[in-house]
Amino acid sequence: MGRRFVACDREQSFLMPPDVREWLPSRHLAWFVIDAVAEMDLDAFYAAYRVDGRCRPPYDPAMMVALLLYAYARGIRSSRVIERGCDEDVAFRVIAAQQRPDHATIARFVERHQDAIAALFGEVLTLCARSGLVKVGVIAVDGTKIHANASRNENLDYEQLAREIVQEARAVDAAEDELYGEARGDELPPELATEQGRRGWLREAKKRLEAERARNPQPVPRSRPKRVKEAKRRLEEELWTEVRANEAYEAYRARGRMKDGRRFGKPPTPYTPPVTPDGRVNVTDPDSRVVKGLRGFIQGYNAQAVTNQHQVVLAAEVLTTAPDFGQLEPMLDAAQRELAAAGVSERPGVLLADAGYWHQHQMERIIDRGIAVLIPPDASKRKGARRGWEGGYYAFMRRVLAGDHGSALYRQRQPMIEPVFGHTKFNRGMSRFRRRGRAAD
Repeated sequence: MGRRFVACDREQSFLMPPDVREWLPSRHLAWFVIDAVAEMDLDAFYAAYRVDGRCRPPYDPAMMVALLLYAYARGIRSSRVIERGCDEDVAFRVIAAQQRPDHATIARFVERHQDAIAALFGEVLTLCARSGLVKVGVIAVDGTKIHANASRNENLDYEQLAREIVQEARAVDAAEDELYGEARGDELPPELATEQGRRGWLREAKKRLEAERARNPQPVPRSRPKRVKEAKRRLEEELWTEVRANEAYEAYRARGRMKDGRRFGKPPTPYTPPVTPDGRVNVTDPDSRVVKGLRGFIQGYNAQAVTNQHQVVLAAEVLTTAPDFGQLEPMLDAAQRELAAAGVSERPGVLLADAGYWHQHQMERIIDRGIAVLIPPDASKRKGARRGWEGGYYAFMRRVLAGDHGSALYRQRQPMIEPVFGHTKFNRGMSRFRRRGRAAD
């Protein structure tokens, strides 16, 4: 008897099962995503569409949300790859119910419903809470740097921005002169026409400006000329903030007394704000910053997360400030807001973080709320204690972490949160944002 093989006849006609429920095994991820979306509150998506039916019917938002969540879970974020999956991948075809939304429709859906998609985080957390996965006895906070959809080479200073705007204006004038044959003139209006206490005032003013930008994020314009003008406007806004803060500080010193009634010592060193703004802004993504990553400096953002012992993300934020210092209490507050929205009344018992989050005032306020804080005062790469960080609260924390109970608790930090970043950035390939601007992230 000769060799026998399973027949491979591509010209043989056959019928696929008429019921799509037979196309995939019952334990497939696609069915889990479909069932999870069915339990979510999608009113925010449906409210964006007309109720009179006087337009071309859009795709069902429940189907589009399930399609996006399944693609993201598979590490696929490209709308073109999702469109291709609706043609070639059985799981995508099952989720889309044999419909084939094109990549432009998928991209417009994401852009139109970006706030509603972000709110799905709370819906997922609610489902995890119903499943008993949201235990908050011990939680951990950490940050990771994620590339922006922008290049470091696109960081320009004020003079470069003004020069590009002038060149663009001249090019427009030249094109109009050639088009209309009538000289309009090429003269343009000119575009370029501390002590510790003072630094504190300026720093606080800039923090308030950044907070205002964070509360009201604006989409990044598509055209480069508009982005250049927006970058120039931001530098001018920062200079205006610095000038106002300096005037307020000098008026405060001119009164001659501190807030507690004591007199000031010597007069402050004179300071004159620059005529043109300092600093640089990225014209591709003005919200992004040059931040220090694991392998050097990158153009990107500082992504923060809070997780529990099940590696369930309780809160996530995207920041434009590079260091983790000062983010301990804000991230705990964000986690408690998300927990309350998900119907979880349990209060965290222990908060774990690395040395970059050491902020004694925030730590003391968190302890006053009945939450233990375990943060080493010394970074893992440092040999010995930092100068001036001996005794007091520093020594107390070192003793706690050196004990059996403290060290056992703190050893949970890395396996609680580091795998979340590794799975997101490397397994799913989400190490770079595909859209621009903090509002899109």
